Amino acid sequence: MPSAWFYRLKAAQRDLIERCGGIIRAGEKCSASKTEVGRWNNDGYPDLMPLSAVIQLEADCSMPLVTAVLAELNGRRLADTVDAGELANASMMASHAEVVVQAGELMAKGALAFADGRLTPAEAAGIDRQCSVLERAVSELRLAAASARVGGLSVVGGAK
Repeated sequence: MPSAWFYRLKAAQRDLIERCGGIIRAGEKCSASKTEVGRWNNDGYPDLMPLSAVIQLEADCSMPLVTAVLAELNGRRLADTVDAGELANASMMASHAEVVVQAGELMAKGALAFADGRLTPAEAAGIDRQCSVLERAVSELRLAAASARVGGLSVVGGAK
């Protein structure tokens, strides 16, 4: 039975494959077969992505999803770099609203899963998937907040 770190890596791989356009497109980007990428995407297989695939796919989607988990597993965090020009049009309110919605979804999933006093592997996987969605929303909110700290943003229409 694999340990928690294994499931955390598999979840990051799933997120990376999804962000790169799915199993077929991810396979094309890193020269892997659909079957191989499918095994990377499935918790039921012990296959982990080779480093070359991680590097290529993270570059494709511009998100260090697997690398961040590897850092986390070693007690480290990646530092984000923020391009203020790129983020100048970020909507702080929209990002915040998305975090609130996704947090509500996570609470609802948890409440349903725990209602019978049991947590099945499928329920745990569903909670993990929702955590990933929430994590992405929080990351986008943090980027919007960082942009606002650089030059300020108008959160209710109009210019800065």
